[in-house]
Amino acid sequence: MAHAYAIRRRVFIEEQRVPEEIELDADDARAFHALATLDGNPIGCGRMLEHGEDEVKIGRMAVLAEYRGTGVGREILRFLMSRARKRGMRKAILHAQLSAEGFYLREGFTPVGGVFDEAGIAHRKMERDL
Repeated sequence: MAHAYAIRRRVFIEEQRVPEEIELDADDARAFHALATLDGNPIGCGRMLEHGEDEVKIGRMAVLAEYRGTGVGREILRFLMSRARKRGMRKAILHAQLSAEGFYLREGFTPVGGVFDEAGIAHRKMERDL
C-alpha cells in the first residue's frame, strides 16, 4: 500500500490540496487496493470497499500527471469492477470529481443526484450495474 499512498499523496494532497487527514482514512485498512505499474514503477491506483451484500464503492482513483490520458485509469477501473463481479457484487458506486465525470460516463456510470462538496472539490455520486 505504500506505493498507492505515494501516488495519492502526489495527486490528492499535493496537486489538489486535499487535507492529509481526509485523504488517508480508516477505510484503507479494509479496502481492496489496485496498483498500476509501468516498467516496475507505480503510476496509478484505486481502491474498492464492499458496501452491503452486493455493492462496492470505488474510490481513491489516481494516476500520476504524466500518465493521464493514456488509459491507465480506465484499466484500473475495469480491473476493480471485474474483481467486484468475481466477488458476486452487482453494483458499483463512486463519488466522481466533476472534472472526471466524463471519464466515468464513458465507462457506463450514470449520475445520481446533485453536485456536492467533498474535501473542497465538487463531486457527484455515480453508479452502474456490474
